[in-house]
Amino acid sequence: MRILAVDPSLRGTGFAILEESGKSTRCLEYSVIKNHASLSQEGCLLAIHETLGLAIKRHEPTELAIEKVIFVQSYATAIILGAARGVAVLAAAQRGLTVHEYPPKRVKQAVVGKGAASKDQVAFMIRALLGLTETPPSDAADAIAIGITHLRTVSSPVHVVTATRGK
Repeated sequence: MRILAVDPSLRGTGFAILEESGKSTRCLEYSVIKNHASLSQEGCLLAIHETLGLAIKRHEPTELAIEKVIFVQSYATAIILGAARGVAVLAAAQRGLTVHEYPPKRVKQAVVGKGAASKDQVAFMIRALLGLTETPPSDAADAIAIGITHLRTVSSPVHVVTATRGK
């Protein structure tokens, strides 16, 4: 199984391509889509959509695992985060990927063991779990954590299907 995992944000969307075969999980690519503060909101959304589209074309994942929005500080933040999340889902849906959502606490519990883990703890555990030689940037590590959560969920003998299908 090959998946695209995304931690959406307007200025720093983390993404990763993970592949699971048997009991082995590999991270084929991870990165952060960094949008400069001077770039318009529309420009940021376009960059997210295009970059994720290219990653999907390069690696041909069949599923998207993305963070579910649970809590935000303000309505403005929720709208901006929702827009970044929306273009990520659109990029996946345009290419027929199944979309799976995971709340932040569940992601942290899956990789660190506690739902209140810090970004540094998540990044450290991602490095350890995948045997990486360097610690990924926190937004990319969060995306990888979302992907690992998805892979563990679908391989579990007990899991609830919460997916929507693009195309």
